[in-house]
Amino acid sequence: MPCHNQQVAHTSSNSDNAIMKQVRFVSGDNSDSESQEKACEAGLPGEVQVQFGPQLRLIPLNDQVRELQTIIRTTSRGEFVFCADRLIRLVVEEGLNQIPYTECVVTTPTGHKYEGVKFERGNCGVSIMTSGEAMEQGLRDCCRSIRIGKILIQCDEETLKAKVYYAKFPPDVYRRKILLMYPILSSGSTVVEAIRVLIEHGVHTSHIILLSLFSTPHGIKSIVEEFPDITILTTEVHPIAPCHFGQRYFGTD
Repeated sequence: MPCHNQQVAHTSSNSDNAIMKQVRFVSGDNSDSESQEKACEAGLPGEVQVQFGPQLRLIPLNDQVRELQTIIRTTSRGEFVFCADRLIRLVVEEGLNQIPYTECVVTTPTGHKYEGVKFERGNCGVSIMTSGEAMEQGLRDCCRSIRIGKILIQCDEETLKAKVYYAKFPPDVYRRKILLMYPILSSGSTVVEAIRVLIEHGVHTSHIILLSLFSTPHGIKSIVEEFPDITILTTEVHPIAPCHFGQRYFGTD
């Protein structure tokens, strides 16, 4: 099983325990008036805002997202997989918005010119096995020919530390923008180890976008402190993240 610290949510520092039920808007400046206005519109008091800096980005909150988050935390496996796939798709599509693009002009079938955009080439997905594999189909649904690498990280039974057992990437991974897929960011130790593996293969951390469904403040902090150039995209930040996502999704719980 991937190396999770399932007690993180209960043993976080006092500052983490004081965090509100959900962090919705994040900015690098406490005086950012636009972020303050957005928080007010979302019904969040100013004192519950937590600043993780520009590395952390959250998908837009709406009732559909809130419903999916709720169902995933409470439902049977059949409903769980359906709602997880929907939420994964939303995160993947928002993740693609973080990938660089170039402007272009195309000619329509009627002969008119249209000013549009196209993604720059050289993107790649990497899933952290096994739970990260649940996000692969969502990525392929949006980018059918995208290459996907894999990393297997598990806890060493003796040291209880995250250990890399398998890593396979496209040969030119060091040139690519990476969408790193891992649904539940709890302690952050597994993701930190995966990022180190990518760095060993020549990937710059500024080229890595972590796609996650649920994240804890502790997990985010552990990543951004060590890798300040990485981007983390998630649907919510909450002290208690749903555990055993991979087991429930694949029916091995």
